[in-house]
Amino acid sequence: MLHIFDTLINGFIDNKIGIAENFLHPELAADLKNNLTTLHAGNNLMAAGTGNKTSTQNKLVRSDIIYWLDRNHNNIPENAFFDLMDQFVQHLNETCYTGITSYEFHYTLYEKGSFYKKHIDQFRNNESRKYSIIMYLNDSWQEQDGGELCIYQNNEQEKISPENGKIVMFKSSEMEHEVLVTNKPRMSITGWLKVD
Repeated sequence: MLHIFDTLINGFIDNKIGIAENFLHPELAADLKNNLTTLHAGNNLMAAGTGNKTSTQNKLVRSDIIYWLDRNHNNIPENAFFDLMDQFVQHLNETCYTGITSYEFHYTLYEKGSFYKKHIDQFRNNESRKYSIIMYLNDSWQEQDGGELCIYQNNEQEKISPENGKIVMFKSSEMEHEVLVTNKPRMSITGWLKVD
C-alpha cells in the first residue's frame, strides 16, 4: 500500500491533484458498495445539503444523497476502510508533516440525472477541512456514463472518471470542482482530512 500512498501524495505535490488507482482493494470496494446499496434500499440515505451551521438543501446546486460512516456502526467493511485511512493519514503526516488529526467520510450516491455544481469544500466559517478525498465504487464505468469529477485549476478543467477503487485528493480550500450529470447511478465515499 505504501507505493499507492506515495503515488497519491506525489501526484498531489506535482499537480495539486493526487490520483491513484486501486487504493481500495476490489474486495473492500465491493463490500462498501454492497453496504451503500443496502442502505439505499432501506431508505437510509438523505439528501445532501450545503453549508455547515445552517445547512440547506438546494437540488439546483446538488442532488446527491449521503450516509455518514462511523466506527460506532460496528460494520466490518466500514471499519476496514477506517483502518486503511488511519494508515494513510499516518503515512501522510510522517512524510509531509501535514498535522492531520481527524477525518469524516460519507457514502455518496448520485442517482441518474444527479449532479453537484461548481463549489469549494471548505466552509467560510470553519477551516478545519484541509484535504478532500473521493474514492469510487463503480464497476465498468464508460465515458458515456458521464458523472466525471471536473476540477478547475489555472483556467483549465481536468475531468476524472469515477472508476472503481480510484482515489482523488486535493486541497479543500483551493480547488473549485463539480460533479457532472451522471447517466447512471454513481457511487463513492467522499470525505475530508481535518486539523481540529
